[in-house]
Amino acid sequence: MMIAAAALQLAAYWPGILHNDSTMQYAQAITGHMTDWHPPLMTWIWQQLHKVYAGPAPMLLLQAILYWTGFALLARGAWIQEKRWHAFAIGACALMPLSLAWNGAVLKDALMAGALLTAAGLLAINQAKPKTSFRVIGIVMVLFAAAIRFNAFFGCLPLMVFLLPEAWRKTPLRAVTVTIVATLTLMLVPFATTKLVRAQPSGVELSLVIFDLGGITEESGVNVFPSANVADMVRKNHACYTPRFWDNYGWWIKDGRCALSFHVVRETLRTHHVSPYSVWLKAIAAHPIAYARHRWSHFEINTRFIARMGIKRPIWNEARTIFPYRPQPNYALSTIDWLAFRNAQIPLGWPACWMALAAGLLMIARDLPSRRIIVPLALSALTYGAGYLVISVASDLRYHMWTMMAASIAGMIALADVLETRSIDRRQITIAALPLLVVTLIAVMARLILPYGPPSA
Repeated sequence: MMIAAAALQLAAYWPGILHNDSTMQYAQAITGHMTDWHPPLMTWIWQQLHKVYAGPAPMLLLQAILYWTGFALLARGAWIQEKRWHAFAIGACALMPLSLAWNGAVLKDALMAGALLTAAGLLAINQAKPKTSFRVIGIVMVLFAAAIRFNAFFGCLPLMVFLLPEAWRKTPLRAVTVTIVATLTLMLVPFATTKLVRAQPSGVELSLVIFDLGGITEESGVNVFPSANVADMVRKNHACYTPRFWDNYGWWIKDGRCALSFHVVRETLRTHHVSPYSVWLKAIAAHPIAYARHRWSHFEINTRFIARMGIKRPIWNEARTIFPYRPQPNYALSTIDWLAFRNAQIPLGWPACWMALAAGLLMIARDLPSRRIIVPLALSALTYGAGYLVISVASDLRYHMWTMMAASIAGMIALADVLETRSIDRRQITIAALPLLVVTLIAVMARLILPYGPPSA
């Protein structure tokens, strides 16, 4: 079934959809001039693949291989342990329309999710048939995922810790030590790969600094930007700021509404020899409530929780690129696109609901037979999704591809455990379901009661 689904997906989207980010990456892969605005390791791999076959097709194929291999390994791990329902439940997760649609475009989010999925599959196989090579390859896949997104370490950490030998985390002290070392390692991976492929610094880290400074200024009514030749900074910032994303401050916005562009802030920092992180931390320390309100407002939109925002286009069904690579219109693509769009409009497409499910699963996981795979997946889904509370500058739904995938797999495995073994009682089931029910109810009521807002990304 998975082979047929993989073939159908590849045929529907071949040679892969290029959008703004992937177009920039492909251009860098062709010219060899790489920056760290997008993951340099992904661009370098694309550069090598381009020598063999031009266009997005090789990257589309790599994403598909990781995605379907991960699900196949997870199902195989369950099958080896004679957990037939688990295998079928895992296979069903692979058919989530949003995931299929996102995998039809060349995206760092899809590549990262595929790598983590393969790592999770190797973890499941290793639990069924322990073998050092499974652990090693799984750890390599986690490190690869950590290089693809600067915030990937949030989701990578639980899988990394569980892939390491159990003896390394047998005592509380060992567990804490392993967690700290693993966290630092994963956080350093993007910087190491940037140096390795000799990508040029672009100042990408300023996007978060500028977005947070804008949010603090908006919420506090006090200018926290460094000195710049802009009069009435609070009013000018108001014309730029939206909790949805930082894009209005980007250099590519040329409508003239925002005077606090990326280049203006960067040059001001350089002129005054001020560290952006120093300005950022001082602003947060001076206005913690304003910072918290800004970050929470963004998080509501980012996770599709309370803010009622119309969904503009959570997935793409056509290329937006200068390159001549586009999938031909076909029935399979149209069907997946239609299903994915509807998927995004219901709780099954709201990351906040999946995070709530993951939290509920963790409350009862110790009593479930499959806890050794449920816990790392649920933890990874929850920590990666929660990471966007502090590190995020935009609200694209694709950012939560891994959150939704990991939580859905953990949930289906837990459901199969309950149906097969009756290992938990009704009270525990209620405890596990309560976070999901509360979050879903609030999210639905917010959409019914709150005034309709502008479309989200």
